[in-house]
Amino acid sequence: MLAALGAEGMLVNISRASNIDEEALENKTLGSAALDVFEGEPALNPRFLALDNVLLQPHHASGTIETRKAMGQLVRDNLAPHFAGKPLLTPVL
Repeated sequence: MLAALGAEGMLVNISRASNIDEEALENKTLGSAALDVFEGEPALNPRFLALDNVLLQPHHASGTIETRKAMGQLVRDNLAPHFAGKPLLTPVL
């Protein structure tokens, strides 16, 4: 996929750091990237400071009090039916 984007392409990665070849950004075989996940996160690899084709934002989109409370509630909402032998609200298949 990265080869298909080529030197003019741009990748926006919000999933996993392993989905991007960071060296492709250094050698410009991938044009540019906006990343909120990267290897070694949250520590910044100093090589990124020399790249003018990368925009980095630490992955913390869900880091709000409201979201974290909702995540905890969802866990509780799944645990109760699990231990009662009932179907889960959000089963993992």
